[in-house]
Amino acid sequence: MNSKKLLVLSDTHGDITSLKIVLNWAKERIPPKDSICAAVFLGDGITDLKPAAEATGFYSDWKLVRGNNDYGVQVPEAAVFDFAGNKFFICHGHRYNIYGGYHTLIAAANNMDANVALFGHTHVPYNKMVNGIHLVNPGSIGLPRSRIGETFAVIECTQGKALNIEFWGINGNRKIVRQDVK
Repeated sequence: MNSKKLLVLSDTHGDITSLKIVLNWAKERIPPKDSICAAVFLGDGITDLKPAAEATGFYSDWKLVRGNNDYGVQVPEAAVFDFAGNKFFICHGHRYNIYGGYHTLIAAANNMDANVALFGHTHVPYNKMVNGIHLVNPGSIGLPRSRIGETFAVIECTQGKALNIEFWGINGNRKIVRQDVK
């Protein structure tokens, strides 16, 4: 069974050094070596992508939304796309009252017939199925607010199976390491 992986990043906030570490790591996992097929950026650092991609040679089919700190960029605040048999609703999160719960985010995903909602803004990794919508926040590699530090996510999609969400981070030696997110 073929599986495809989606790299999910958010909230770099100008930390191009950390972004380059992640993109170099991801570049080694693009087919035919592995299966990272596309990438998502959930806002607050969109202008970091171009210099980091040029420095690393990581070019992907990026899905982008802007965050509350992405000034002057012509990118939507929310979008929907199909990937490997799943429909993803993506947003930064600041327009969906996520600090008050996930009701508005879930309603928006449902309105778009999405089964997955990806969001950023909180800088804290999150992975939970709520009311039939898989909610995923990759955390932040620029300004983390969780005890585990800088994080991003890789979502593995395999036809007929539940999504496999992996969280990764950058350790003190600036190496990519697997993170256990509860």
